[in-house]
Amino acid sequence: MLKSLLFASAFALTLAPRSLAQSGASTPPAETARTKISGWIEAGVTLNPASPADRQNFGRLFDDRANEPLLNQAVITVERTLAPQPGEFDWGFKLQGMLGSDARFIHSLGLLDNTGRRLLQPDIPEAYLNLHFAAFTAGGLDVKIGKFVTLEGAETIDPRTTVFYSHSYLFNFGIPFNHSGVLATLHASKQFDLMAGLTRGVNTTLDDNNSVAAFHGGLGFTGLLDGKLSGVLSTHFGPETPNNNRDYRYLNDLTFTYALSDRESLVVDLNRIQDDASNTKGTGGVVYYTRKLSGTVTLGVRGEIWSDRDAFYVAQFGNNDDVLNGLRGVPLTDPRTVGGGSTTYRALTLGVQVQVPVAKPFAGLVIRPELRFDSSSRTAPFDDSTRKSQVTFGVDAVLTF
Repeated sequence: MLKSLLFASAFALTLAPRSLAQSGASTPPAETARTKISGWIEAGVTLNPASPADRQNFGRLFDDRANEPLLNQAVITVERTLAPQPGEFDWGFKLQGMLGSDARFIHSLGLLDNTGRRLLQPDIPEAYLNLHFAAFTAGGLDVKIGKFVTLEGAETIDPRTTVFYSHSYLFNFGIPFNHSGVLATLHASKQFDLMAGLTRGVNTTLDDNNSVAAFHGGLGFTGLLDGKLSGVLSTHFGPETPNNNRDYRYLNDLTFTYALSDRESLVVDLNRIQDDASNTKGTGGVVYYTRKLSGTVTLGVRGEIWSDRDAFYVAQFGNNDDVLNGLRGVPLTDPRTVGGGSTTYRALTLGVQVQVPVAKPFAGLVIRPELRFDSSSRTAPFDDSTRKSQVTFGVDAVLTF
């Protein structure tokens, strides 16, 4: 059924704009602003003074290559945003394509997953139809059908939403990247949203490694404590082990943002993951502090503790298709693909985001240098599995249009 919904969504995305043009109906004044094409190009490098022989920064995904420049993402998005009028039906869509090294880690089963051996790979991070119904409450009900990014976590695949080039252990190993299915959002009040839906699982689209659907949902809140507090409490659970329909994996996350002042903010991300098939748990949290120093410079500090005491979640991947093969249940044989053992990871990242003026047709340029310190409490997973700590310096540039 979910596969049929996905194809129906893609069909609707193709027909909807064409039908409006053929009908001869006049375009509303705001229509041009609602439907737009945008994108970005991100490239960066992570310098590792230890120069590990396997050329891997252990525990990292999107910036996994040591001392090697990467074209992380070249992204183009076609989107029609929702802008419902009171009491009226509305629709929108999003179709996003990507080419880059980041695609190695966000692929979903069944969608462009036959390109896994390359460093630069194509992907479709999101492709969904968005429907708004004036029903149940004054805010109405939104229904998203297709492929969409997860509700969980403070960080996102989109590099424009954070000050840092690298990602946390929590983002890399504690939450999903994307889902395919149906997600409903009920705007219960001005301050609370209720989300619930069915997906094919974690990072799964047209194929599945089992035959049971999963649940994804949560509670969103905004404008609390005099408008200073907002966040999302979210969960995803269902079978995720290949060829296993019985044992569930539970991914739970609480992310909230508190505005300390007009220039300062604090973000807290708390996470717990449990897999019944392997009888393992992972848990941890990340704290982000950002301060706007000027109109173009923002300082960020990120501190994290993430426990993998069952030695199941955190790893590095030597082959470009290892993450996909892991989803499929294919054995991973590259000697560079290793875990970090039973330990707790700690990381401290200092970053600066600098906005650089650019000429049209570009919309902006952001440069993000960072200094990061990683450590392991019990094992030595860094620098070819010989050290308990790791220091890296990373920098990337994000050009938007």
